Amino acid sequence: MHILIATDAQWVVNEVKAALDSPSTTFAVLSNGRDVAPTVAANTPDIAILDMQVGSMGGMAITMDLRLDQSSGALPKVPVLMLLDRVADIHMARRSGADGWTIKPLDSLRLRKAVTAIAGGGCYAEGIPTPDLEEEITEEAVAEDATVTEEVTADAAETVAQ
Repeated sequence: MHILIATDAQWVVNEVKAALDSPSTTFAVLSNGRDVAPTVAANTPDIAILDMQVGSMGGMAITMDLRLDQSSGALPKVPVLMLLDRVADIHMARRSGADGWTIKPLDSLRLRKAVTAIAGGGCYAEGIPTPDLEEEITEEAVAEDATVTEEVTADAAETVAQ
């Protein structure tokens, strides 16, 4: 597996390499976001792991740049894992076209799970409710609304009857 890491923080490089290094894994490490697209064009990685800030360009801008180049046919599709600083960054990661994200602090197990899922064509997301939980919340809200509506209707009917 060939992994592109884009970050200007050496500790991020160290943690990603420690989690994902194996005899069959190679890494390209970039500290400037503007170098990502040319590097992808020269040697397409199996996955790009992008930090929130990479030199003068953020991980979200890099992802959008890759997606625009992909849509024009200039670059192949590269799966992107974003390393987010906080839960509030999830919205931007989704909007940028990232295939997945993990929220710092990093740990080896989560990184391996995320890379395996994304490089395999899937996605990986942290910090948001699962679809099943969202369905349950929606169903509960609808049930509560129905109960409130029934109570209001009963109260109104009783008031009219008086």
